[in-house]
Amino acid sequence: MSGDEHQVVLLDGGMGQELRRRSQRPATPLWSAQVMLDEPDLVTAVHRDFIDAGARIITTNNYSATPQRLARDGDPALFAPLQAATLDAARQAREQSGQAVRIAGCLPPLVASYHPEVVPDDATCLRDYRRLVQVQAEGVDLFLCETMSLAREALAATRAAVESHRPVWVAFSVDDTDGTRLRSGEPLAEAARAVVAAGAEAVLVNCSVPEAVTTAMDVLADLGVPFGGYANGFTAAADLPPGGTVEALETRQDLDPAGYAEHACRWVEQGATIVGGCCEVSPAHIAALAERLTAEGYHVVSSLVPADS
Repeated sequence: MSGDEHQVVLLDGGMGQELRRRSQRPATPLWSAQVMLDEPDLVTAVHRDFIDAGARIITTNNYSATPQRLARDGDPALFAPLQAATLDAARQAREQSGQAVRIAGCLPPLVASYHPEVVPDDATCLRDYRRLVQVQAEGVDLFLCETMSLAREALAATRAAVESHRPVWVAFSVDDTDGTRLRSGEPLAEAARAVVAAGAEAVLVNCSVPEAVTTAMDVLADLGVPFGGYANGFTAAADLPPGGTVEALETRQDLDPAGYAEHACRWVEQGATIVGGCCEVSPAHIAALAERLTAEGYHVVSSLVPADS
C-alpha cells in the first residue's frame, strides 16, 4: 500500500514529562499548568520540538488546568489566564515552525487521571467541559477529549465539544491488563460506540501501556470511524493517586524511541490512522516513529483525507 493510499496523522508526545526533564523547578500537582506561569517559553519550545520531530497535531498544555484541579491545587482565578497562555504557546510554536500543523484543544479528566471513582456528576461534568470548550474554541482546530476512564465522563466531554462545531476526537484510557475495558471496568466497545453516536469523529486509546493499546485497536477497528492510539511509558499509571505527581511512577526501560515505534507501527498495521505518544514519549520518540512510518511508505499528514478525494 502506497503512502498516497494510507495516510497517518502523527500526534505529539508527552508534554508534562518533557517539561519535567527540562525545567529546574520541582514537580507539583499543577505541574504543566504551573510551567505556563513560570516558564511559558519552555512550553513553546517543547511544542516546537515535537513539530520538528514530525508531529502534525499538537495538543494544548492545559491538562491540569481544570476548574476542579485549580480549586484543589492552585487558584480558580487562574483558569482563564492559563487557558489563554496555553493557546498562545501552541500558536507561537506553529507559526515558528512554518509547518501545516493543527492545534488540538485538550479536554482532560476534570479531577484526576486513571480514577473513575472521583468523576463528578453528569451536570457538573457538562458544565465544566463547556467552560473549557468556550475558552479554547476560537484558538483550536479540533478538540481531543483524552484519558477518559469512565464512559459518562467521555460523553459529557464529547457533548460539550460537539457544541463548538469543531471536530471532536475521544481517547479512552484502558486497563493496563485488559485493553478491551476502560479503567472503570466498562467495555471499551460500548463506550466508544456511545461517543461516536454523540458526534465523535475519531476514537483513540491513550495513557495506557502499549500492549493494552494493541489489544484495543482490534476493538476500535469495528467502529467505522478513524481510530488510533498513543501510549505512555509507565510500568503502572493507575498507581498514581488523585493529586499526586508523576514522580511517584516508574518508567519502563524497554520503550526507547525504536521500541516505542515498534509498538505504534503495529497499531498502524492493525488499521490505526492516528498515532502519537503520551507520558514519557519524547520528541526523539516521535522522530523515530515519523522516520519509521515514512520508511514503510506511509504519508504523515495533519488531517485525514479520503484517498479518492
